[in-house]
Amino acid sequence: MTMLHRRAVLRGAAATAFGAVVTQASTEAQAAVNPSKLGPAKPLDGRPAPGYDYSRANKLPREMTGYWEKTFEVGGRTRTAKVYISAETPIRSYFTVLAVPDGVDTGEFLHRTGWRDIADERGEGLFILEPGEGGWGAATAERAYVDVAMAFYQANVYFSIFGLHYLVGYGAGAPALEAWAAAFPLRVIGQVYLGSAGLPAGYLRDIGPREFDGTTEGGYVDVVFPEGFDLIRYDEVVLPTWYLSPERSAHASIAYWRGANDTERRGGGDRVLGTVYRQRRESKRWMTSFSGPISQVAVRDRPIDPFDRRTTRQVLAFLTSYSRYENFFAYGNQLVRRADYDRLGVEVRTMTVEGRLREYIVHVPESARRLWGRRAPVVFVWPGNTQTDKVFFDSSQWWQVAQREGCVLVVICEQYSVSAISVSHRDSDAFFRQLRDLVTREYDVDPTRFYSTGQSAGSRVTQFFAAAKPDYFAAVASTSFAPSPDDSGTIAFEGVTYPAARRPIPTYLTYGYGDLAFLEGDLWDDVENEVDSWAAYHLGVSGLTLEDVDRREGRRSGWFGRFRTWTWRDPEASAPIVKVTRNLYRSHNNIPEETPLLWDFMRHYRREVDESGRVTRYYSPSGFQRRGDETVIPS
Repeated sequence: MTMLHRRAVLRGAAATAFGAVVTQASTEAQAAVNPSKLGPAKPLDGRPAPGYDYSRANKLPREMTGYWEKTFEVGGRTRTAKVYISAETPIRSYFTVLAVPDGVDTGEFLHRTGWRDIADERGEGLFILEPGEGGWGAATAERAYVDVAMAFYQANVYFSIFGLHYLVGYGAGAPALEAWAAAFPLRVIGQVYLGSAGLPAGYLRDIGPREFDGTTEGGYVDVVFPEGFDLIRYDEVVLPTWYLSPERSAHASIAYWRGANDTERRGGGDRVLGTVYRQRRESKRWMTSFSGPISQVAVRDRPIDPFDRRTTRQVLAFLTSYSRYENFFAYGNQLVRRADYDRLGVEVRTMTVEGRLREYIVHVPESARRLWGRRAPVVFVWPGNTQTDKVFFDSSQWWQVAQREGCVLVVICEQYSVSAISVSHRDSDAFFRQLRDLVTREYDVDPTRFYSTGQSAGSRVTQFFAAAKPDYFAAVASTSFAPSPDDSGTIAFEGVTYPAARRPIPTYLTYGYGDLAFLEGDLWDDVENEVDSWAAYHLGVSGLTLEDVDRREGRRSGWFGRFRTWTWRDPEASAPIVKVTRNLYRSHNNIPEETPLLWDFMRHYRREVDESGRVTRYYSPSGFQRRGDETVIPS
């Protein structure tokens, strides 16, 4: 194949060179016999929603795997987009959104660039935007098509996605995709553009100054910021970006993303990426408050072959070093490192629970043996509704805590719920008991230091155990759901009513200012809701009252003082026994910065159960790192 000519790029004629490569590739492909091996795309138009496929734990239904086409009516014209779903694509998988260049067949493009093979290898999906009959138009003119196609991709009855996206645009298709990214930067994990002309400076000047306020979605409580609070602008959202062989006109886009990523003024050289402008070490961007300055903008001016599979692999490596979560509320949105399962030794396993195949993840970090020998603590992690084990493994960043602290993670996956592409918790008690026995039998763990955590519906699971089955765990800590027994002393869970145990367990709840309506406010306002009833129950069984709090106004900590925390201690052991944190700057979804807080609470406790079922709990100020510092917590 011909290569992009460097002098043509410098003259601003890269689009012509890029088109020449595409045209030659298309001609060569037409001469081959079915080079893509995909065949014609199957139509999604009018297709019924898939049925449940219980033979596949946390996988999209088998009938939905393969190569598909969806049509859209845009401005009186029919436009198309393609979908590729590998045989092993899970529910809520990572997807890469591709904008193919002019002059190619999409199936041939997926084969020649290697994107189809990558999707199969990784068990992920592809969503492919395609030019109209006359080729790609200007970026602003294409917004209507991209908007309607992306709206379908993000919510449909055929497949479900992680929720945030990798974007890769080729040639004349790149600016159309970039225009969408600039308008919805919270939804993009990372972006790469090959042979792009970039966006008009005027478009970026219009988008950049827009601000994210405290308005929430989905019925959550709106966040009211304090007076003088600086709102985040669109052009302050860090978004890893890589330009390969850009046209000269892309300078406005490159400058825009460098500003958004708060990069150093000077770039450094990299053999693959070209010139790399890294996020400043002292950067104060909200989206990297947990991970630190990990973002970057790279520009590789030298010639590329857009169909070279090595280029595709380099693009993949750039994008998939990152993950991101929270796609609508800027102050909870976080760019993070994506977990490499192979490097970390993460196990994705299945077991049958109540007749259904269920998936779960076990992660034993290398630090477990070094820190704890054959007695590592275990954290059982319950994701939120629809999140799945894989989604929550990255979004919560529990793996980062495990690497540092040596705790074993067991992350539970849910089961089909309202549709064949969505999941929620069921049979949680049976699932836990089976997992508990397996982990105790097969791994080097300390059964006296089993902990439970979860988000939203997963917090409901965790806090149900705290009320009805507190003997299961040494301590619990969870986010954004606070069930408690009713006036009759029972608690309903997954269709069954259980009596409350009325025995104390160290428990910690965090939630957001803009959380679910039944979590609104704090424990001292005039609104009685689930936070109040949850606290009343756990304080009561621990022999405490609301007035025993350490500090009535709470203690502020975290990024921009986002955490306001109240603690109640056992009066004899001085151990924190009930703890509440209100995150002043998030909506419903948890943020990674909360995860170390949860671990730091739970790690100080262990419990022993004798043959008669009597529970003895212990508190260690050092988290069992110093011998002899543990004390008994009176029951």
